[in-house]
Amino acid sequence: MTEKGQVRDVYDAVADPTRRKLLRMLADVEELPLHEITVHFQMGRTAVSKHLAILKEADLVITRKVGRETRYRLNVAPLQEIQDWVSFYEGFWKQRIVKLNLLLEEKQ
Repeated sequence: MTEKGQVRDVYDAVADPTRRKLLRMLADVEELPLHEITVHFQMGRTAVSKHLAILKEADLVITRKVGRETRYRLNVAPLQEIQDWVSFYEGFWKQRIVKLNLLLEEKQ
């Protein structure tokens, strides 16, 4: 949760390249413990843990305790918001291209 107790914005969470790499990594596995994730980054365990906490605040990562170990897995549901946003603009540009092609055909 953010300081106001609200869920972190999904766009804010995926804005960072490290967090996008974490999401991509978790997409390929069922779940991973922090020590297995950390070896793939040129930063310490604390820094990776902070990135994972941001993803958790955005509900993009789900955690599960196994003994003293925390395991992380991807939750793709919040990514639907980004997909919907991108789909709108994809349709927008497709319409513009169709109109441009029609104008070009008229000019010929």
